[in-house]
Amino acid sequence: MAFVNQNYCNLKESYLFSQIAHKVAEFSAAHPEKKIIKMGIGDVTLPLAPAVIEAMQKAVAEMGVKETFRGYGPEQGYDFLHEAIAKYYASFGVDVASDEIFISDGAKSDCGNMTDLFSNDNVILIPDPVYPVYLDTNVMCGRKIIYMQGKPENDFLPMPDDSVKADIIYLCSPNNPTGAVYTKEQLEKWVAYALKNDAVILYDAAYESFISDPSIPRSIFAVEGAKKCAIELCSLSKTAGFTGTRCGYTIVPHDLVRKTKDGQEMSLNKMWLRRQTTKFNGVPYIIQRGAEAVFSPEGQKQCREMLSFYKENARIMAEALTKKGIKFYGGTHSPYIWMQCPNGMGSWEFFDYLLEKLAVVGTPGAGFGSMGEGYFRLTAFGSRENTIEAMERIEKGL
Repeated sequence: MAFVNQNYCNLKESYLFSQIAHKVAEFSAAHPEKKIIKMGIGDVTLPLAPAVIEAMQKAVAEMGVKETFRGYGPEQGYDFLHEAIAKYYASFGVDVASDEIFISDGAKSDCGNMTDLFSNDNVILIPDPVYPVYLDTNVMCGRKIIYMQGKPENDFLPMPDDSVKADIIYLCSPNNPTGAVYTKEQLEKWVAYALKNDAVILYDAAYESFISDPSIPRSIFAVEGAKKCAIELCSLSKTAGFTGTRCGYTIVPHDLVRKTKDGQEMSLNKMWLRRQTTKFNGVPYIIQRGAEAVFSPEGQKQCREMLSFYKENARIMAEALTKKGIKFYGGTHSPYIWMQCPNGMGSWEFFDYLLEKLAVVGTPGAGFGSMGEGYFRLTAFGSRENTIEAMERIEKGL
């Protein structure tokens, strides 16, 4: 008999955003006359930058000519994209080597696949509230998971506790779902904790390009010593609109070395290379040429314009909530508004109210963990028209 992985019995029956999609579909079928404005899933709405489209069109043409056709590429990505990313990191003062960069089809994939490198005996430390993938992928492995609480008292930025022993630590800054962002001094404390405990930080920097304050790190590798204890995951999904195009990258430093249970020293960079060359065939050449264009001067200019558009949406959202006297977090260095549910409502109760009374969709904070109960996430990725209309509905309906 083929036994299945019983750890799946410990997962919720459906993924958070699948559950939301099901509820919205039911409401839409019952009320086809209503215009539903979706501010739940963090999907972008602006088209890809012209520089990206031009680069991809050129790459498509190359694939139609024998002399420039490309078959299998390097599983870790082409050198031209490595070089573009390394120059991008250098622009904000961080040095990464080409062979420390691994191209993937997105940070979510790498976040889940990274579990391959670590023993299931490791203790996992996860923020609460948090992006569900961190939790679910470790539940699938049957690992022991402990939580650090994000709450108003710490601005939803939990800090290390020396009384807690963890082996793998998940951090996300700017944070999804709360929009909170760690300062350099706070990240220094996390790096010190990881070095002291021989732990590894999995640092999700998917929203780094939303940071506008130069004193806030865009990468954990801006912190001294981080290359000995951290892996950084990043994505072009939100920074360049690649949610449907799929391209991201992970930085695994050469200095990151850990031991097996029997004491054998292993390079995580070499382990990840071995894992990717075995289980992954790489991102298509056409997509990587588009990604390279993101980091060109023209591509950066165009992507910053896109980011400015979403940040203005966030400002409009924040202004409306401020008028209503509703407490919220985020929206400055992040496309997310993390609002307190009004009138003492629970997260799912508020979800149902917004959907049924106002035809506005958001994400219940409880879906991100127990500390998210009583909070609600709205995204700034909608159109300007829909953002304004949704906030007008909320202003009038709350």
